[in-house]
Amino acid sequence: MYFKQFFDDKLAQYAYLIGCQANGTAVVIDPMRDIDQYIDAAAKENLTIVAAADTHIHADYISGLREFAERGVKVYASDEGDKDWKYEWLMGSDYDYVLMNDGDEFKVGNITIKAWHTPGHTPEHLSFFVTDGAAADEPMGVATGDFVFVGDVGRPDLLESAADIVGMMEPSARTLFKTVEEFKKLPPYVQVWPGHGAGSACGKALGAIPETTVGYELKYNNSIKSASSEDNFVNFILEGQPEPPLYFARMKRDNKIGPALIGGLPKARRLTTRELKEVAADSSKVLLDTRERGEFAAGHVPGSMLSPMNKQFNTVAGSYITEDDDIYLVVEEHRLEEAIRDLFRIGLDRVHGYVTPRDLQLYRQQGGEMATLEVTSFDVLGELGENDAVLDVRKLSEFQEFHVNGAVNIAHTRLLPKKAELSKDKKYFVHCQSGGRSAVSAALLKRFGFNVALIDDEVEKIKSAVTA
Repeated sequence: MYFKQFFDDKLAQYAYLIGCQANGTAVVIDPMRDIDQYIDAAAKENLTIVAAADTHIHADYISGLREFAERGVKVYASDEGDKDWKYEWLMGSDYDYVLMNDGDEFKVGNITIKAWHTPGHTPEHLSFFVTDGAAADEPMGVATGDFVFVGDVGRPDLLESAADIVGMMEPSARTLFKTVEEFKKLPPYVQVWPGHGAGSACGKALGAIPETTVGYELKYNNSIKSASSEDNFVNFILEGQPEPPLYFARMKRDNKIGPALIGGLPKARRLTTRELKEVAADSSKVLLDTRERGEFAAGHVPGSMLSPMNKQFNTVAGSYITEDDDIYLVVEEHRLEEAIRDLFRIGLDRVHGYVTPRDLQLYRQQGGEMATLEVTSFDVLGELGENDAVLDVRKLSEFQEFHVNGAVNIAHTRLLPKKAELSKDKKYFVHCQSGGRSAVSAALLKRFGFNVALIDDEVEKIKSAVTA
């Protein structure tokens, strides 16, 4: 059996290519939208992808299942859950597909993939047992999707906190408890291949190790260990979950009704100085600046948004840009495709053009307007006036641990819709833990006409001076 794990470090997402070398066929479990990466990897191993499967309707990225279906690959999706949790784009389509229920199987050469209904994170969620029939008659491992991670389990609150389905949080947690009880019955040697790793917003304590075993998780996974009783588990698993990125609801919708088919990655062309001036003058267009926050603060095109090319790029862009926005990038030439691919993975397809940081210098030299972002430190807290306010863009759990007296708390991933709660008559001093989240938040607010200053400082230095 051939086995390869794919990892995207910005979305902290795992996908799996599993192949039968005896007959040269393979399946991909939980593929991302840019499926060329899996096809290329399979070809290098003389494998042909003949099947693709999703564990559930994903909320954090666009699935590649429809892209595979378009290419004639047989796709497998869950038929569990009620009518609200079906793959609408598949049902009744001309695609080659199978809807799976608990216990259903399919084969790829000598390899058997068996569905196991594991609800809780979502009602339709499946995990897939993988058995290498050439060597054994029992599963080697299970692809658990967003059910069990290394050190955690999938959060059961997203249907309510991200998709706005009121009243689902606690019932989902109780369903997840029952599923965890079934997980405890698995042989301890069975390998666990999770759908996400550290950095994903699909859990609160995910480990960075790429795989684990049932036995290890039963011994060291605190979420599973909390399942000594149903109530204890529910309380533990719902406490301290981070605010989900704004785009999660859109991903869930798109993966349910069918992701757009645009024929591959968008093509962006390099703008002239004149064209950049036209973009800058059009407030309906989004200029996304991917430089570091210090460079952005020192000089940027007025109205630009900020999202540096780090692990938070997708999360910030997805939370601040809508699917209908026309996007232009400030990005280094050698990172252009990376940026476009990252946006493509979360359904932001309208990338039309770009400029490089050097182009910005030419733009400035040719009379292009530039703006700066005020930067300060926590020392300013002793000088605030009556029209000044502190905006804390950390997670609610961080805010509750300690915060500045009188500070307003809005998590940076929820700032776009909640900016209406802020006043343009005040000046907001924006902070987070160390400046990263507050920088992108301050840039967003400035774009929409708020008076802001970035506190680019370490919050630990004032911890002793704030309320607990």
